Amino acid sequence: MTRQECAATVLGGPTAVLDVGGLRIVSDPTFDDPGPHGYLTKTAGPAVTEDQLGPVDLVLISHDNHPDNLDDRGRALALAAPLVLTTRSGAGRLGPPATGLAPWTSHTVPRPDGGDLIVTAVPAVHGPEDAERDADGFVNCEVIGFILSGPDLPVVYVSGDNASIATVAEIARRTPSIDAVVLHAGAARVPARFRNRALSLDSVRAAAAAAILGPAEIIPAHYDGWTHFSEGRDDLVRAFDDAGLTARLRLVDHGTWIPLRPSL
Repeated sequence: MTRQECAATVLGGPTAVLDVGGLRIVSDPTFDDPGPHGYLTKTAGPAVTEDQLGPVDLVLISHDNHPDNLDDRGRALALAAPLVLTTRSGAGRLGPPATGLAPWTSHTVPRPDGGDLIVTAVPAVHGPEDAERDADGFVNCEVIGFILSGPDLPVVYVSGDNASIATVAEIARRTPSIDAVVLHAGAARVPARFRNRALSLDSVRAAAAAAILGPAEIIPAHYDGWTHFSEGRDDLVRAFDDAGLTARLRLVDHGTWIPLRPSL
């Protein structure tokens, strides 16, 4: 893949590539072929293989606990990268080069042009707000999203697997100038978890999140490629149309670059 000046593309499932500030960044890498992964089943491979990516400078992993966010080949790509940013518990499981971030803490990544990219971890709730939490206070498992920012760069929010509108509102309140969002949708459901309620945003709540996030362009991810994603492309189109937000929806074929532009 030819490096872009400033753009993003979704490869399928949750996996996105962001070329920002001279850095190639991959989020939630999943590159395995279709097939079973324990209790989950993958139905489609990525639009671009890991071998076609070229050198990767940074990998963002919202959580390493589930194979639809980090599969075997995605893990190999991550561990071969110079830097991985993920949850605190995930960094312990992955080992080097992973660094764990708590919500609202940041990591500075040097850019080839001499500037810096600031990666700030933000909270995510991987299931219903009222669901039972584990001993560490997490729904399902520890998950984070990411805010990417820096001088002369667009502010980009990568949501990770978040189902909480209240969390989106908190992020919007604390980061008021978001330019683009890689928004995990798909209403993931697993019958054994939380009475089969959605573990990620359904399409209506994705549109509500877009409304909360102001003028930001919305790049959906995490809505196809796995059988437990219960809502897909057509549901997103309908929900954004119903909400009058179609003009901000960037729903294109996987592997298609979407320009990222900073606010004027």
